[in-house]
Formats: sequence, C-alpha cells, structure tokens
Amino acid sequence: MLQLLWNLYVREEGQDLAEYALVIALVAIVAVAALTTLGGNISNTLSNIATSI
Repeated sequence: MLQLLWNLYVREEGQDLAEYALVIALVAIVAVAALTTLGGNISNTLSNIATSI
C-alpha cells in the first residue's frame, strides 16, 4: 500500500501550470506580432474590396 502511494506521489505525468502559461504567453506574443505586421495590409485590402464593391 505504501509503495502505491509513493508511486502516485513520485509520478511525473502531464505538464505543470507554468509550462502552459509559457506556451500561452508565446502564442500571444506571436499573435500580436503577426497582427501588428499584417494589420496594415489587411486593412488596405479590405478597403480596396469595399471600394470596388
């Protein structure tokens, strides 16, 4: 019984909350950078489409 409890305590499955937070932060940084870079192009393209319609 003690061995079973020890195995449950020592087992390292899954990811920590800190790792999830780092992944989410990285995705957010990439998304902001992409929107900042492509924002002007997307705005111009939508304006051209609206003008042609």
